[in-house]
Amino acid sequence: MYSVAIQAGGASSRMGQDKALLPFLGETLLARVMKRISSLGDEVFVTTNHPERFTDFGVSLVRDELPGKGALGGLYTALRAARYPLVIVVACDMPFVNAEILAEACDRILANEVDVLVPFTNEGYEPFHAVYRRDTCLPAVYAALQAGERRLISWFPQVEVLTLSGDEMLRYDPHQLAFWNVNTPDDLHRAEELAVELA
Repeated sequence: MYSVAIQAGGASSRMGQDKALLPFLGETLLARVMKRISSLGDEVFVTTNHPERFTDFGVSLVRDELPGKGALGGLYTALRAARYPLVIVVACDMPFVNAEILAEACDRILANEVDVLVPFTNEGYEPFHAVYRRDTCLPAVYAALQAGERRLISWFPQVEVLTLSGDEMLRYDPHQLAFWNVNTPDDLHRAEELAVELA
């Protein structure tokens, strides 16, 4: 019933190299993310502008349908490619992506029959750690792209969105690391240190 889409299409400009392929405690960052969440889905795939870089990962690869359209274009590709009606979408640069939060989101999107189940923290929405209902979200995302929108959540007012609050997620993420994404070499180094400390 669930597709898992891992977004690996970003430019990685601040890192200076493809973040998905960065070494992280003996494996790549992408491999770590896959390991943490692949059990949640009936299919797992990676969306990317460069599928040739990921042929050794043993996972389905989907080329971005709308290159140059940023994160919103990547989300469109993920929803279009998904075989199942509910789509878990995460970013490849989140080393502490949290399967328990995503499982709770899956339960709630079914129980409440909403279109999007997304965490909401003091930093705002976390749309790359969320669950989407493909059939209702896909046309809304497409319409936003056609209107020239680039913001990832620009289409949220067109669908029914339910959030998970920071307080609700503390039981699954007591160190509040789930949404930390790695953008710079310093971020990567600190994430590795924390992963060792918490192991």
